[in-house]
Amino acid sequence: MKAIRISEKTPELVDIEPVADVPSGQVRVKVVSSSICGSDLHMIEKGFAEGRVLGHEFAGLTPDGTAVAVEPVANCGTCGPCGQGLRVMCTGATLFGVAADGAMAEEVVVPTSALVELPDGVDVANASLVEPLAVATHAVRRAAIAPGERVLVVGAGPIGLATVAVLSGMGIQATCAARHPHQQTAAESLGASLEVGDGYDVVIDAAATTGSIRDSVRSLRIRGRVVVVGTFWDPVEIDLGILMKEVDLYSSMAYGGTAPDRDFDHAARLLGENPSIASALVTHRFPLDGAAEAFATANDRSSGTIKVVFDV
Repeated sequence: MKAIRISEKTPELVDIEPVADVPSGQVRVKVVSSSICGSDLHMIEKGFAEGRVLGHEFAGLTPDGTAVAVEPVANCGTCGPCGQGLRVMCTGATLFGVAADGAMAEEVVVPTSALVELPDGVDVANASLVEPLAVATHAVRRAAIAPGERVLVVGAGPIGLATVAVLSGMGIQATCAARHPHQQTAAESLGASLEVGDGYDVVIDAAATTGSIRDSVRSLRIRGRVVVVGTFWDPVEIDLGILMKEVDLYSSMAYGGTAPDRDFDHAARLLGENPSIASALVTHRFPLDGAAEAFATANDRSSGTIKVVFDV
């Protein structure tokens, strides 16, 4: 079967053998859509993806034709984190597309427990978006936003915009600090204001840099909350401002929960309720054999790219 494998920091289309015998408790998923995450780009740059088939944002069809998104985690199900619904923190977790081959391929075998059946109204061709929406859902839950609190989202890449979409789905109009004109257009279409002020109760940082943390703290009221949902790929500095305001700093890692209340379940329902989220986030589509152009496009945020999806 066709797949995209990373070799010498370059995505290459290769032919690999599919899994011949599917083990008990697992299922073969015919991949329909698989998208490029910013983490994929960082893993390639830092040499973490060598020899790997990437793809942890994906959706497809089971052998009986059921349309599903997939929480890309294989976990033990018995350790403490698993008992709390924190499968990505399982002591024996395997993340597809990170520590095991993922879904930038024609098919992938995953645990049946990872399947998230898509509700009516969700086009499986857009359902790779369920994963970033689940990341955003988890961050918003970590923020524990009370009625009437003012919220700022810093960063308008896919996760920042997904966070705006999740907040809008809850009836919360966030403000979004968006750098590029196409990001500003997308943020407004998802319900955000672009007029950044100060004194926010909650700031959700989807950029995760020294500068974004500094800007987040500056935008907060005293004793406000910062939730970092972006991923630190290099060390960051935190200055005195976080102490002067007695800021509560929270981290948010991927997703969790227990069915039918998983972050993935909420994200799938949100996409079903508001299919226009896909129009705001998906800017480019490629077949698997367009891997080189697809990754080059994903690397160039300034040219109008938000989310790049492979149509498999």
